[in-house]
Amino acid sequence: MSELLAGPIADRHAALGASFAAFGGWNMPVSYAGTVAEHTAVREAVAIFDVSHLGKALVSGPGAAEFVNSTLTNDLGKIVPGKAQYTLCCNSSGGVVDDLIAYLVSDDEVFLVPNAANTAAVVAQMSAVAPEQISITDQHRDLAVFAVQGPRSPEVLTALGLPADMEYMAFVDAELSTADGNKPVRVCRTGYTGERGYELLPRWDDAGAVFDVLLEAITAAGGQAAGLGARDTLRTEMGYALHGHELSPEITPVQARSSWAVGWDKPSFFGRDALLAEKEAGPARRLYGLKATGRGVPRADCAVRLGDNPIGVCTSGTFSPTLKQGIALALLDTASGVAKGDQVVVDVRGRDLTCEVVIPPFVPSHV
Repeated sequence: MSELLAGPIADRHAALGASFAAFGGWNMPVSYAGTVAEHTAVREAVAIFDVSHLGKALVSGPGAAEFVNSTLTNDLGKIVPGKAQYTLCCNSSGGVVDDLIAYLVSDDEVFLVPNAANTAAVVAQMSAVAPEQISITDQHRDLAVFAVQGPRSPEVLTALGLPADMEYMAFVDAELSTADGNKPVRVCRTGYTGERGYELLPRWDDAGAVFDVLLEAITAAGGQAAGLGARDTLRTEMGYALHGHELSPEITPVQARSSWAVGWDKPSFFGRDALLAEKEAGPARRLYGLKATGRGVPRADCAVRLGDNPIGVCTSGTFSPTLKQGIALALLDTASGVAKGDQVVVDVRGRDLTCEVVIPPFVPSHV
């Protein structure tokens, strides 16, 4: 087994008492004060996540934006420079190689943030069809990523002299004053929690100085550091897809209710023909939410039944700290006729757990 990669501020996580686990080939902080406390901090105040394991890639050269738009699913033509967009890199059968954020810097520059484990695959697939004038550079260890999330996140950024009043999915290049001098930081109003929040990208070597300033301001605002445990409960409550669970090379955006991130009218993008055919025919399975009606927590890979008939499988499952009940995301067969409001049964380690079928999110969004 290959050695796990370490982020730029592993020493600070250890000093904060973090517990660690492997994720996407990286040694990641899972929790500090406890997942429920960290989850609650995001919903009610503010917290900071170190997600520097996320990939980074720069697509540059004459017509870079046009090239990216011909490969990834969403339509970059719908946004302007200074805005970011959720999009997908699909394979020829319509499955998802990765979901990522594309930052439109200019017609000749697009910055991509894929998932950690899939960065190389995305870069390779795009490089294979890139014209000579387009350069695709892997910048995985050039930049760190910190997510500042929660209703008090705007006041934290404002107190530090960072921009906070931009539109959703807009980004601004700014500077943050630290004990080690001013540091360049790209600030984007986005996140993975369903709360008002921002993702900040400083240089990898500046990560420690930037994190120290952010954590001090967040603590002063009644917040704290948060780990992957809270990140997962927060995104599951919102019904946000996690690659390898709700999206994969075998799971298409049509099945995962991510069709909104597909520019259906575009003449080309990876997987276009297969996705158009599936959209026209209707998917054989579709993502739903499941809400436990009794005590119990559904988990990923648990089988789902409608009556006595197997109809699908849970892709993610957790205890919702907000709702105080078990919730799950599940891919269910459309031929079963299952619909919102139906009662289904989840097999949790041999015990039947009755759940109500819902359409995510489980809690309101405040982005």
